[in-house]
Formats: sequence, C-alpha cells, structure tokens
Amino acid sequence: MVESAFDVLDGFTRVVEERDEMKALTLSREEQGAFARAALELKYETDAAPVPVTEDQLLQSRRFEDRAGDLWTTFNKVQENLVRGGLQGRSKTGRAMRTRGVSGIDQSVKLNRALWVLAEEMRKIRG
Repeated sequence: MVESAFDVLDGFTRVVEERDEMKALTLSREEQGAFARAALELKYETDAAPVPVTEDQLLQSRRFEDRAGDLWTTFNKVQENLVRGGLQGRSKTGRAMRTRGVSGIDQSVKLNRALWVLAEEMRKIRG
C-alpha cells in the first residue's frame, strides 16, 4: 500500500514538471492552430462530416488569464472549449447550433487523455 502511495506521488510530481515545461514553451499561432485542428479531429472525426466549429473558436479564451500563447494555456483553452461545449457553430445541414459538452465519464477520460498525449508530444518535439 505504501508503494502505491509513492507511485501516485511520483506521477503527480511528473505531471507538475511537465506542466511547468509546457508553460515555458510559447507556441506560434500556426502551432496553436495545429493543436486545435488535431483536437477537432479527436472529437469530431472530421472525415465523417464537417466540424461544427473552427480552430479559432477552440482557441478562444473564456477568461482574461487564458490569453497566453504557451502550450499549457493552449491545452487548457482547447480542453475547456471541447469539454464544456456551448460554442456557436453550424450543423451538418448548415443550421445554427451550439456544441454540446462532454457529459459521459468515458468520453471525458478518452478526450482528456488524448489531449494530454497531444500536448506531451508537442512539448517533446519543441522542447
């Protein structure tokens, strides 16, 4: 049991270190757009139908503090906009609509895990 507690603590320490590295890595507008495009692919499987929102909408800040261009902030903006939903967009038929938030635990875990892997890989490439 003690070993498990140390494993959790080590994992937490690793996440904090990776977060700090992501905060230190400023992304260009093109790199932020690439991150958002990949996130749209994760959520909407863009081969099947057009996506209801744009990359720029995923990169919109909901709070003033989220206007930074670092990898950590980009990850958080995209994650929040996908998970919370509420973005104005267009349906497959062209009608105005708002995106739905992610409500299922399985969907949320899958999406968050995929976004984390995407952010980690971008950090490794740029770092």
